[in-house]
Amino acid sequence: MAMTTSHMPRPSFYNSHGIRFSQKSSWFRAQPRTKLNPSVNIKASAGVRKEDIVIVGAGIAGLATAVSLRRLGIGSVVLEQAASLRTGGTSLTLFKNGWRVLDAIGVADTLRGQFLEIQGMAVNSEDGRELRSFKFKDEDQTQEVRAVERRILLETLANELPPETVRFSSKLGKIQSSENGETLLQLTNGTTLLAKIVIGCDGIRSPIAKWMGFSEPKYAGYSAFRGLGVYPDGQPFAANVNYIYGRGLRAGYVPVSPTKVYWFICYNSPSSPGPKITDPALLRKQAKELVSNWPEELIRLIDLSPDETISKTPLVDRWLWPGLTPPASTGKVVLVGDAWHPMTPNLGQGACCALEDSVILTKKLADAIKSGPAAIEGALRAYGEERWPRVFPLTVRANLVGSLLQWDNQLVCSIRNNIVIPKLVRLGPVLEHTNFECEPLKA
Repeated sequence: MAMTTSHMPRPSFYNSHGIRFSQKSSWFRAQPRTKLNPSVNIKASAGVRKEDIVIVGAGIAGLATAVSLRRLGIGSVVLEQAASLRTGGTSLTLFKNGWRVLDAIGVADTLRGQFLEIQGMAVNSEDGRELRSFKFKDEDQTQEVRAVERRILLETLANELPPETVRFSSKLGKIQSSENGETLLQLTNGTTLLAKIVIGCDGIRSPIAKWMGFSEPKYAGYSAFRGLGVYPDGQPFAANVNYIYGRGLRAGYVPVSPTKVYWFICYNSPSSPGPKITDPALLRKQAKELVSNWPEELIRLIDLSPDETISKTPLVDRWLWPGLTPPASTGKVVLVGDAWHPMTPNLGQGACCALEDSVILTKKLADAIKSGPAAIEGALRAYGEERWPRVFPLTVRANLVGSLLQWDNQLVCSIRNNIVIPKLVRLGPVLEHTNFECEPLKA
């Protein structure tokens, strides 16, 4: 809706939460909450369509941002290039900072009932010797750790959104700024959108980040096999994260639910990640060959993993060097999650940081919207300035931890396994980065 230039008193309206907005704030349209069927494919109409907020990408970052905005009475459109929610992949580990955000946006309890709370962590050598074990509550009574199936997390978030919020088969083809400060988005299906605000949640290979001048994420020198073992009669493991460390090779597994266990194998491939492989039989074969002499339970987990859960991905990150890397926003275009700060999974913070981004950005946008369009760019800059000191050190730290754990020098690995892990590592300081306070979002 265009801004009025009249000197007459601005009329008021009420959003779906009963919150009073002046005409100054009606630059954005408020919409009532309803449920979404994630499988519905919504086709955009021909011609230029004007939208207030367009979120590109219906992954964790995009859907969490859309839900956060809804909690404050702000509508959005989410563009997803796939024909439905991309529920591939296996699981991700959420620490207490991630759960604080999910509590704030009102979906945490729905998820808690479906996934086991992880009690502790055990670190073993490749020959089965225990190097160290921890109990999370012994170090921090407020810690909360669960492995969550990505599919269920996405569907839970999507079901909090109104119909037609997520527009499937909507791949971004071109982005450009318009003269009035709005952003033109041309989709490959022929649709053209004119957006007041664009939020890029389009992942590691983000076209929006590239348009903003960001470099491609850098390969970390190792790749990961992942899968989800299924035990129809019940999985046999205690509720712990289990790590196994070798030379240039490590693995881990963690119970997700009473019948499912997530596993991963990281292996060094310094020069390149090699060709992309999608054949599940070949992926399974390669994963098993890497750990053929390791504990039998890991081999069995791989055997019990359905084909569609097994994957292999190169691990990458992007370091946001001050003064060298573009800011998180350009005009009224801003990045969230992996699109801005992809990080290796060594601290389990990729999804958690994306969730944090979503609520911080939402709060700043909501305050700016009340002040009018002129405040939007400042709010986006403030978001980037607040989040950078959080995400840049975590990205670097995750990379360094990965380098430590992927050592292949025999002497260095011996020092790691016999001195560093058993005698020097303390879990409390290691998990300090999971401290994050977040009040419930309410309009």
